[in-house]
Amino acid sequence: MEPNRPYHHGNLRQALLDQATTALRDEGVDALSLRELARAVGVSHAAPRRHFPDRQALLDALAIEGFERLGADIRAAASDGRDVDFEPTLQRCAHAYVTFATTDAALLELMFAGKHTDSVDSAADQSFAPILELILRGQAEGVFEHGDPERVGLMLLSTIHGIAALRNAGMIQPEQLDWLVDDAIAHFLRGSRDVVTHGVDGA
Repeated sequence: MEPNRPYHHGNLRQALLDQATTALRDEGVDALSLRELARAVGVSHAAPRRHFPDRQALLDALAIEGFERLGADIRAAASDGRDVDFEPTLQRCAHAYVTFATTDAALLELMFAGKHTDSVDSAADQSFAPILELILRGQAEGVFEHGDPERVGLMLLSTIHGIAALRNAGMIQPEQLDWLVDDAIAHFLRGSRDVVTHGVDGA
């Protein structure tokens, strides 16, 4: 054991995840190492392996925590009581996603990376459940076309993720995000209403 570095920690798993999230945000995924995280939180280099047998286990845990945070943000936006109308509710959810994606871009990239376990995939499904619930509501209200709600969800995610990606690439400015998200949702809903009203072929 390294001198002056205790093996035990009050809540080592969460401390490691918190430190890993900070390192990921500041330095990127390539900088993450169990040894460096142990050093940062003040425990022996062997201590993290009680919770994360290897680096991939740490990355999976980060992805799960990220999806849990994202899902909580989206659900809070969906249940905000300021305006229960459909379009403002969907806009709030879109803003929640874009805020998360632009604040923790490296974490989002990790969350969407390959080599996922069933636990990560389950966390991902749960994080987007509030969006799926909104789409089902929209179909019931005649806002969206009937059919596979996951198809509508993928189109919606592509739209808002694209805005976040443009911001993360420095192609748009922070002050442009609000109106871009609002306009994108408005256009998305307008197109969906046209499909519902006129059909895919405009008949």
